[in-house]
Amino acid sequence: MTEPTTRYAPGTFTPAPRRASAWRMASAQTRFELRLLLRNGEQLLLALVIPIAALIGLTKISVIDLDEPRIDTVTPGIFTLAIMSTAFTSLAIATAFDRRYGAAKRLAAAGVPRWLLITGKIAGVFIVIVGQLLILSGIALLLGWDPAGSFAWALLMVLLGAAAFGGLGLLVGGTLRAEAVLALANIVWLVLVGIGGVIVPLSSGGLMSAIGQATPAGALSHGLRDVLQFGTAPSLTSVLVLLAWSILGWLSSIRWFRWQ
Repeated sequence: MTEPTTRYAPGTFTPAPRRASAWRMASAQTRFELRLLLRNGEQLLLALVIPIAALIGLTKISVIDLDEPRIDTVTPGIFTLAIMSTAFTSLAIATAFDRRYGAAKRLAAAGVPRWLLITGKIAGVFIVIVGQLLILSGIALLLGWDPAGSFAWALLMVLLGAAAFGGLGLLVGGTLRAEAVLALANIVWLVLVGIGGVIVPLSSGGLMSAIGQATPAGALSHGLRDVLQFGTAPSLTSVLVLLAWSILGWLSSIRWFRWQ
């Protein structure tokens, strides 16, 4: 009796279960978080429609006294508003309700580590921010915006701003109850818009100016105006303030983030 001919290479049908690479896991989690963000209509309103309305309104309506050309003064602040809306307010609220409804707990039970959940959320947020800034830049250019300064400096400020607000958003959303986060995130957003010079640039000197520039909103709006409006490098103070808030937010998020 002859031996049967082997038609398939040895091991073809042998199961080979193994853990996916960190890159594949992060990519899958990012896509998941991005889909959740894009499905949330009210958060898209906060993230895109409000900044667009503010950009057009502040440029075309002279209710607030701003330096001319108005579009050059307004645009850096609107970028700050968009970054803050997505990386802080939207992220905090989405994270808090993920915890409330048990979605985060189920992800943990499925083997998703804390670092992967946080990485996916912040990567999804950054993709949304890129889309926001591209759309806002296009509208601003149509309105006559003439950006000055280095793209590299502007990118650095955007990354630092997203990191600072993202860490704080995860800290708030990952530690407090959803109802408290819903109120607190919106209140903090309004306060930062007011004292951070997001709409009206901070005047130099004085206690309120110092307090405003010590906030992440003040540091980001001031740094972006340095680059995009005046064509200079961002001040060292703006960079250091954003770095400090980034470190504080991320270390606190990793330490105190709760799954439910």
